[in-house]
Amino acid sequence: MEKIERVIALDVFRGITIAAMIMVNQPGSWDFRYGQMSHSAWHGCTLTDLIFPFFLFIVGVAMWFAFQKQEQKLTPSLVKKIVRRTILIFLTGIFLNLSKQLMSTGEINFTMLRITGVLQRIAICYGIGAFICLLLSSKQLFLVSGGILVGYWWVLWYFGGTDPYSAEHTIVSQIDAALLGQNHLRSGHLVDASGLFGSIPAIVHVIWGYLLGRIVSLNIDRKELVLKMFIWGVPAILLAKIWDYVFPINKILWTSSYVLFSTGAALITLAFLVWIIDVNNKRGWISPVMAFGVNPLFAYVFAELWGSAMTYLIKIPLDGGLVSLKYYIFSQLFAPFAGNLNGSLLYSALIMLFYWSILWGLYQRKIYIKL
Repeated sequence: MEKIERVIALDVFRGITIAAMIMVNQPGSWDFRYGQMSHSAWHGCTLTDLIFPFFLFIVGVAMWFAFQKQEQKLTPSLVKKIVRRTILIFLTGIFLNLSKQLMSTGEINFTMLRITGVLQRIAICYGIGAFICLLLSSKQLFLVSGGILVGYWWVLWYFGGTDPYSAEHTIVSQIDAALLGQNHLRSGHLVDASGLFGSIPAIVHVIWGYLLGRIVSLNIDRKELVLKMFIWGVPAILLAKIWDYVFPINKILWTSSYVLFSTGAALITLAFLVWIIDVNNKRGWISPVMAFGVNPLFAYVFAELWGSAMTYLIKIPLDGGLVSLKYYIFSQLFAPFAGNLNGSLLYSALIMLFYWSILWGLYQRKIYIKL
């Protein structure tokens, strides 16, 4: 029974995160978004900037319970499973990039194909994080994660010149370009927000999520668990804000202060969910959210494919020309009804509900699509 409750709390957190990810990724118009529905232009952190690290943190928590079946031991079968899942998630990300390129240009050009992406970073963090977590003790994991964050800080500072944390001078983009080539990074940006080198500090989210999974499994008293998450989460945010003075909180660079800040926020958010769901037993609202939580990969992939199709593939006649289905719906329905800003927000909310209706059908039929 305890295991089921833990998974429910995790799935609710994951469901909220995926629903939020879909909403911020698909506004009615990229030109009209409220500040918290957009990523920070450079330094700083909005609610949108918390979504990706939240998901990586959840991956780590889920890893603990998944690996418990193997008694947290790196068996040959578990190695095979980790490698297989890492490769499949990475290739799924490449598939999304190929699909977007094909829909937007009408052809596939491997010399200009972006290799990086959200799923690619998730794959890297999951694969490397899984092996680190299974090979090291809890104390060693704290030391290694701290070493990663401090080491990443040193590399950016030492090799960044006089302005190490600027887009023009950061070593992060230089390393990514050297490893992959500029043509295989996100076009139109000085720094690829999902690049390879920035994935190194992102692994810490998975490690800390894994450690929390262990704490959850050892704490039957849910009130005590909530208290522990606050005891870790609040100081993490405060320390991150202090660190921000010398190493700015920056999602694009995935700075160490950003890792600390977003992990603290994840701990506090999950603490609230455990308090609501487990301590106060308020569960009447969670079933709709679970539809996203139990099929997160399918939800993300389907939303990305359909979003690209609405933007690049499906055209509608308007004023003597052809416009995308997305632009048509926003400009002819939502913007006239609610204005540009609210219309863009309303579009993202309703498109999220459209995806939810499909996921709800899968959830009702107990269909779970996993890699």
